[in-house]
Amino acid sequence: MNSERHIMSAFDRDLETVQALVVKMGGMVESAIHDAAIALETRDEELAEDVRRRDSAIDALEHQINEEAARLIALRAPRATDLRTALTVIKISAILERVGDYAKNIAKRSHVLVHMPAVESSGMALRRMSATVEGMMKDALDSYIQRDAALAADVRKRDLEVDQMYNALFREFLTYMMEDPRNITACMHLHFIAKNIERMGDHATGIAEQVIYLATGELPDDARPKSDSVTRATLNEGED
Repeated sequence: MNSERHIMSAFDRDLETVQALVVKMGGMVESAIHDAAIALETRDEELAEDVRRRDSAIDALEHQINEEAARLIALRAPRATDLRTALTVIKISAILERVGDYAKNIAKRSHVLVHMPAVESSGMALRRMSATVEGMMKDALDSYIQRDAALAADVRKRDLEVDQMYNALFREFLTYMMEDPRNITACMHLHFIAKNIERMGDHATGIAEQVIYLATGELPDDARPKSDSVTRATLNEGED
């Protein structure tokens, strides 16, 4: 009995260490989302470059989390509930790494947009959309820390708002391009940025769904609420 208790306490310590890394990674990704949006709105090339540089640290942390979680599974032979937690850690870290990539993509396009005439009100609109996603990401990570399935379910619902913002921006950019062909290049970059932000919202929702799985043992059985969009089936995800 004492031996079993010792093994389980060692597993718990190792699991806490890995989960602390996930929380750290989440904080880094939240900062990347925030700073990428600020760099875009203020046309701050230095901040955009900083976001791009920081992505390598996010990637390295995902690799460390995967290694630690795999070692934990291999050496500790966790019970079913603990195994679920370890597998969720791996999935969430992969999602966070992808969101970090989207923030980096936004920063890369910000460098290009600095040298083009600003498109009226686009910076503020994208900043609002990004702030909504940033809030979703924060709440998704909080729901993970607290094992709060209700908060995670709320994050899922808010993805619809992000979709609606994206659709409105898409139509707005089309209008700008039709009114003045000189806006086409800038609006295409801005559209891809909007798409990156929309995908960030999808990934925040993905984290929320993993939390629901972790808390209840089952993934949500209802379809994720999505806004009708003529763009979803015809455009790619805005990745560089």
